[in-house]
Amino acid sequence: MTNELTPPGRDFSGVFRDDLAARAVYSESAGIARVMPAAVVVPATVDDVAALVRWARAEHVTLVPRASGSSMPGGAIGSGVIIDLSRLDEIGTPDLSTHRIAVGPGAVRNRVDARARTADLRFPVDPSSGAFCTIGGMVSTNAAGARTLRFGATRAWVHSVDCVFADGSRATVARDGGTSPRVAAIDRFLSDVAPAIRDARDAIATPTLRKNSSGYGLADFARSGDVVDVLVGSEGTLALIVGVELDLAPLPGATASLLASFASLDAAVIGAGEARRGNASACELLDRTFLDVAARGAPLSVPSGTEAVLLIELEAESADVAAHSARSLARELERTGATNVVIGLDAAEEERLWALRHAASPILSRLDPSLKSMQFIEDGVVPPDRLADYVRGVRAALAAHDVAGVIFGHAGDAHVHVNPLIDVRRDGWRDRVAGVLADVVELTATLGGSLSGEHGDGALRAPLLARTTSALALDLARRTKQAFDPDGLFNPGVKVPLDGQRALGDIKYDPALATLPPAAARVLEHIERDRAYANFRLDMLEQQEPTE
Repeated sequence: MTNELTPPGRDFSGVFRDDLAARAVYSESAGIARVMPAAVVVPATVDDVAALVRWARAEHVTLVPRASGSSMPGGAIGSGVIIDLSRLDEIGTPDLSTHRIAVGPGAVRNRVDARARTADLRFPVDPSSGAFCTIGGMVSTNAAGARTLRFGATRAWVHSVDCVFADGSRATVARDGGTSPRVAAIDRFLSDVAPAIRDARDAIATPTLRKNSSGYGLADFARSGDVVDVLVGSEGTLALIVGVELDLAPLPGATASLLASFASLDAAVIGAGEARRGNASACELLDRTFLDVAARGAPLSVPSGTEAVLLIELEAESADVAAHSARSLARELERTGATNVVIGLDAAEEERLWALRHAASPILSRLDPSLKSMQFIEDGVVPPDRLADYVRGVRAALAAHDVAGVIFGHAGDAHVHVNPLIDVRRDGWRDRVAGVLADVVELTATLGGSLSGEHGDGALRAPLLARTTSALALDLARRTKQAFDPDGLFNPGVKVPLDGQRALGDIKYDPALATLPPAAARVLEHIERDRAYANFRLDMLEQQEPTE
């Protein structure tokens, strides 16, 4: 073995691996970082998870929970022991009386939604990674997506969580129902930290932001009194989630979509406001940088001189109502500056319009292999009236450091994703990455924004939070972590930074990094190229190893 770890005992029925190849396939997630773990454990049952916590305490090692590994900011990798919860993927039957469904943390989001639809229900939180992200990951990061505009982020749809805490105890924490059975971690939080959070309710709130997955959900807890709101979005730093009960929503009667083109960012921002007031379910921004890349694949059906487009979806109880709402909104968009509006009223037309949203990804994947699409400023959110300023500021930061990039996002929530394109052959590329990151952090702080709208803080953003978060909120976060996990067992350096922690460590695209075992490198390349995050990594590794 490469480590001094003693494998878990007989009360653990899952997989333990500490060979280099196994560790290597868990050294990366969807973000830019690489961190080699000490070992990998894959529990087969919930009882295994509790056994692993007891084992980790005895071995004095930390646990880093993850499932598919589609996390961007480094919350699913670490130097401790990776605990892969993807095998806990059961999906229950939708309860028609409560409109709820019970699932395991490893259940893939789209499979849960498909099961809900068999009962004419749906899970309405739908990130673009829904084909491979897991419910556990969504709960851990308070994930969102395009339809957050109408339905909110994951936190609002979690009724209860089944958790294993840092002392190995297990309890279900439910809304309005307390904790069963009582556990010491929650008792400490409620006695030592909760009163201060309630007293700071107004000071820690972020009312100008429509979404926020940075920090713990302490402002939500101050409003609701539900500990669920603290656990959702905690990125595996407070407890290990082994089960989730989700609320479900009815299916829409009909939908309609619009593609609106604008000659200026400011006009597009005004249009996004019209979409919000029109009760749109989704409103996506595609910036000129995005359109330029998408146009490399095929001609775009937008007017020349278009600075940004909005893709908007409306839901209604009937097709007639959806059509009427779409035409009314189109008139408002034209009145406020849209140069062209295309309406889609049937499934084929809507799919054609929304295909533009996905047009850039295949193009990006075919770029020069040395030009890497690096997501390290990919999740900023600002007050809606500052959206145009944010996009212009990101453009300026990229230009100042001679970096190309693609900008898009959820305009209705003023939430922007950015793919900087970094040429790792050029001298000083790491300095350019650091420079862009520093400039965008400063921009976000100046505009009153948050570094994370839906992806979480991870190890990337945790050491940067002091720039965008009040000292009071940071102190309450530290106290919350201490109450739940006094020995720092779970996911250290995420949410609450460690002393001396840096935002940028090893970047997986760095040609100077030590090479990984060939089989592991092929697995990671396949996962990134084909977005195969839902595939079990050890199975993929086994398929590759015989070719060595």
